[in-house]
Amino acid sequence: MKTIHLIAIVLAAASLSALEAKEQPRPNPMIDYPGFLANASVVGKLRQDRRITEAEFVRMAAEPGTIIFDARSDSKFNLLHIKGARHLSLPDVTAAELANVIPDKSSRILIYCNNNFENEPRALPGKMATASLNLYTFNTLYSYGYKNVYELGPLIDIKKSVLTFEGSLSTKR
Repeated sequence: MKTIHLIAIVLAAASLSALEAKEQPRPNPMIDYPGFLANASVVGKLRQDRRITEAEFVRMAAEPGTIIFDARSDSKFNLLHIKGARHLSLPDVTAAELANVIPDKSSRILIYCNNNFENEPRALPGKMATASLNLYTFNTLYSYGYKNVYELGPLIDIKKSVLTFEGSLSTKR
């Protein structure tokens, strides 16, 4: 009887092991979490020197060849964005789409997101600080080879901003 129980236990364990092996996800060469973390580490260090004030953002934006890039959703962009910003919603980013929006990878790119502005929750709703779109956008651009990226740093009251905005909610600030 003990032998039958022992055989049953061994067979059950073998079956469970085979089932668990079948449930393991297959490797996906299109998803590279260690590579993402490696880029995020590099970008984290780079961002320290690339976060700029509103005044620096305005000055740099006026210089030839500088691109203001907005990666928010289409609907939020259409409501309100910094005048002259080029737009590509982050979920739509591919190498080809980025090349259409920013053809030269050496271009200086200025980024901003919802978390840079307060007092306009319809167009610029705040996100969790650890999920700020600037973090994803900077890392994504870097991953695609765009290394000359600068990020608007401060939280700005949109009603006091010196930036010019456009979109359906714009009052031509």
